[in-house]
Amino acid sequence: GWAAGKPIQSNEPPKSARQAAFFWFRVVLSAAVLGFSLAVTLEGLFTGNTKMWEGVSNTVAVILFFLLMSVVGLLEAMQITFFAVAKLKKSERGNAPFAMKTCEILFRGDGHNLPGFMIGRQLFVVSCFFIIARVTSLHVEPGFGNNIFGVSDSAQTFFNTGLLGTIVTTILGSITWQLVASTFPLAFLSNPLVYFFLRICLFLEATGVASGAWVLAAIHKHVAGFQRDEVYIGTADEQE
Repeated sequence: GWAAGKPIQSNEPPKSARQAAFFWFRVVLSAAVLGFSLAVTLEGLFTGNTKMWEGVSNTVAVILFFLLMSVVGLLEAMQITFFAVAKLKKSERGNAPFAMKTCEILFRGDGHNLPGFMIGRQLFVVSCFFIIARVTSLHVEPGFGNNIFGVSDSAQTFFNTGLLGTIVTTILGSITWQLVASTFPLAFLSNPLVYFFLRICLFLEATGVASGAWVLAAIHKHVAGFQRDEVYIGTADEQE
């Protein structure tokens, strides 16, 4: 709660000393693993020992790494934000200009722009990860004395699997953004970049590259007999 600046409301009893110690042990361990993984990844980037395309300088590779991680993180946060505000009344979504513009597009008509965003978002994320995978995958041949941080050949072989890069992208480019967005959805909704990237995602969906998802979703709906939530509980504005 202290990190978010908001009190935690929970029906669970307070953690015992043992539970708290185990929790903070995992936090410290995760932070240490993340720090080490990031250090190895950046060392590979600055020394040109990744699978980045030839002709791309090390500096550009580092910039691309942080830029694309931020883009993916924002897209992950947008997903959480949109589903959070979808359950809010129109009057509760704030009056910030870009928040209002974003909601007007997102929930226009029958609300098909929300799933449309999900399709476009996935296309965007996959495109970003195609480059991030190259940026974060190490390419160091063991046995020639060029190992990252002078580690053993077996350790370098492990580094080359790309697992450390996966840890970095999972924590820094996904989960962290999702956690923040789930706590402050209205703050994200008011961000002009959210409106800008929503437009891009809807454009990507409109290209039709992944339109087969609509067909499969319609078949799934028919077979399972799904109905919209509004059929059962009404819209947010109709609920008291």
